Amino acid sequence: MRRIIVHAALMAGGALMLAGCGLADSRSPVPEFMRAKAIDPPPPDIGQLVRKNLESVFVASSYPRHVRVSPPQRDLHGSGWTACVRAELTSAMGKPLGPQTYRVTISGGAIVDRRRVEADDTCASESYQPV
Repeated sequence: MRRIIVHAALMAGGALMLAGCGLADSRSPVPEFMRAKAIDPPPPDIGQLVRKNLESVFVASSYPRHVRVSPPQRDLHGSGWTACVRAELTSAMGKPLGPQTYRVTISGGAIVDRRRVEADDTCASESYQPV
């Protein structure tokens, strides 16, 4: 009888240890194949985000028109997203500047950075949707 209890206890302990492996999260110090897969958050709605925060991308006095956005891409240098934003702008002197393109960085559902694209940027090959 005592032998059955010992065997049952060992089996229960082993089952608990194996069950614990299935609960390891994506940052646990266990081998990769034992970790739970991290759930990627859905990409942000860039159009809505830019529409609500237009002043964080363009200066209000530039009177942005025909604003268009590219699909979001994972930021290669961080945990957020990036997208390209293009619009027809006007200079401070009132002269048309033509289409200008900026790359925005999104983190935590907010635009945290924007910069004018350079010649080697991939924004030129992106497809755009109106905001």
